[in-house]
Amino acid sequence: MWLFIAIYAAIAALVGIDQWIKLWAIENLQGQPSRSFLPIGDFDWMHLTYTENTGAAFSMLSGSRWFLILFPLVMIVVCGIMLHRLHKEHRWMIAALPLVIAGGIGNLIDRIFRGGAVVDYLDLQLFDFAIFNFADCCVSVGVVLVIICVLFVEKDEPTAKKLPLAQRLPFARQAPPLPEAELLPEAPVLPDAEQEEGNG
Repeated sequence: MWLFIAIYAAIAALVGIDQWIKLWAIENLQGQPSRSFLPIGDFDWMHLTYTENTGAAFSMLSGSRWFLILFPLVMIVVCGIMLHRLHKEHRWMIAALPLVIAGGIGNLIDRIFRGGAVVDYLDLQLFDFAIFNFADCCVSVGVVLVIICVLFVEKDEPTAKKLPLAQRLPFARQAPPLPEAELLPEAPVLPDAEQEEGNG
């Protein structure tokens, strides 16, 4: 119980941070030219550039508002069910899936209450890349964690740890213990073949 209270609190905190940054971006970046963000010396690696994205990642499916509301909603529910059912066997889900859920909720709020447009503001200057936001970062990090854990963590776990079948099969607990094997009576000693021939 306490574990899921902490998980829900973390999801709520991440969603709150996402919405707070977006409100700040609307007030301070909307209608303003792009500005440098956290430069490293003379290295200008990131800008703050306000934009509203009516599509999915990289502006795909632009204008498909209801699909972009229903599909993330279904994925959020699926991630929540997986988290509840599988978190004991797969501990990495406790870190990965809440990030995906929080990012999905953050962008879903935009699509529902901001006319179907998601507020983006992080403009990477290292190469030509789509402008994104904090919620996108949460989803991306969560998905990468899922991929890493599926490919490496799950693969390296011992088979006995991943499949504790002996504890799950119902007859493994109900079957009575086998009785100890009883000693068989000793076989009679047969006469030697030579004695048999001599007697014949």
